[in-house]
Amino acid sequence: MSDFIGYDVKQATIALLAGVAGVGVGYALRNLVGRWQAGSIEKRAQARFDAVEQEAGSRLKEADIQARAEVVQAREEFEKTTKGRRKELQEIEERLRVREENLDRKVELVEKKEQTASQRQEEAQTRLAEANARRQESERLAAEAQARLQKLAGLTAEEARREVLQRAEQEARTEIAGIVRRRQEEARATAEHEARRVVAMAIQRYAAPHAGEMMTCTVPLPSDDIKGRIIGREGRNIRALEAATGVNLLIDDTPEAVVISGFDPIRREIGRQALEILVADGRIHTARIEEVVAKVREEMELTIRKAGEQAIYDARLQGVDPELTHQLGRLKFRSSFSQNVLQHSLEVAHLMGTMASELGLDAALARRVGLFHDLGKSADHETEGAHAAIGAEMIQRFHEDPIVVNAVAAHHGEVESNSPYGALCSAADAISSARPGARVESTAIYLQRIEKLEAIANSMPGVRKTFAMQAGREVRVLVDPVQIDDAAALLLARDVSKRIESELRYPGQIRVVVVRETRCVEFAR
Repeated sequence: MSDFIGYDVKQATIALLAGVAGVGVGYALRNLVGRWQAGSIEKRAQARFDAVEQEAGSRLKEADIQARAEVVQAREEFEKTTKGRRKELQEIEERLRVREENLDRKVELVEKKEQTASQRQEEAQTRLAEANARRQESERLAAEAQARLQKLAGLTAEEARREVLQRAEQEARTEIAGIVRRRQEEARATAEHEARRVVAMAIQRYAAPHAGEMMTCTVPLPSDDIKGRIIGREGRNIRALEAATGVNLLIDDTPEAVVISGFDPIRREIGRQALEILVADGRIHTARIEEVVAKVREEMELTIRKAGEQAIYDARLQGVDPELTHQLGRLKFRSSFSQNVLQHSLEVAHLMGTMASELGLDAALARRVGLFHDLGKSADHETEGAHAAIGAEMIQRFHEDPIVVNAVAAHHGEVESNSPYGALCSAADAISSARPGARVESTAIYLQRIEKLEAIANSMPGVRKTFAMQAGREVRVLVDPVQIDDAAALLLARDVSKRIESELRYPGQIRVVVVRETRCVEFAR
């Protein structure tokens, strides 16, 4: 029994020890497995951390590169904008400088005119005093003559009065003729002011038909349906075209046509060519409009340059500055009373060359003056002053001969000519302008004007015959020498010119010449 119990105790102890050992082994295994799992998790976490860190580094590099590119692009845009603004500021400064020079020139001119006006006022007061003194002297002499006639001739008061009145009238007419001559001399001194008044009146009279003919051009359309495409959605296309060319488009005024209106003939020509290309192409949208206008503008510059070079070649000139060549080409698109200015300049150059050869002068220099005489008309409307002065200043900047500069400035009499070329230029300019057909005018209007000129002169008392000459630029009046004396002839010329100014519309000026002659005829038999 005791042995059995001892055996059980041993087995229980062994079992207990075995259980304790199993528990220890299990704990050790569990601890080992946990460590292995923890190491694996740590490695995966480290790998993920490394991947995240690498990705973050690459993104930082990309962000850095993109930021640098944006900085470079912003710098380029800033430099481009700064360059454009700097150019605009330079252009504005140049315009201000030119305007200041023109303003200084005008101030000097005004001061000279004020001094001249003061001198003329003093002279007028002196002449008025002299006229009053002469009138008093005439009255005194008339009174003495009347008393002498009544005393010596035994005339009645009425007869003496009539004789005195006749003598006084004759003296008054002579005095009036002298005053008219003096006033004409004063008018020549104030010719600039009078010329401006006459030109302004002529512009007012001729503005309506001239503006419609010279400031517009028409582009035909295949159909009226194309007008909607030209206008575009909400007017985008027409606004883009007007903004790109600087002209106005009149869509609804003429069927199957578009009227282009603009003050600058070069802009008007660019608009016409661009619109024709767009209509023929059919693709009309804002981007296409800007592309076509830019292309036409480049071609226009080439056309202007070729026209200037051709004009220089036709005039047989050499050594002309390229900028002057460009300005000459611009005259191809300028007109004066419907006469093309470039063709007119070539005509004047050829005429001056021919006349200079006959007079033994330098024909090449004369042709140079003739070709450049209207160069000032190529300047735009922002340039102030007469075209002769502008042209002279323009060619002087390019070191042209001083004789050429003076002749160009003097061809309208605004400055004094110091060589024969100024007078030749004035004569050639008048010949080219007065040439029949040079300036557009319908035959009916021309004949009416000629008949009206002769009718006005024939309606005056004492006129025998009247002849309109030089395409209506001169009226020659033949008077009766018995009815019209020298003083009355002067007054008649003035009366005829005043009636022509008030009753007729005409470009330029009309010369009135009164001819008084006495013919004595006898026959030898």
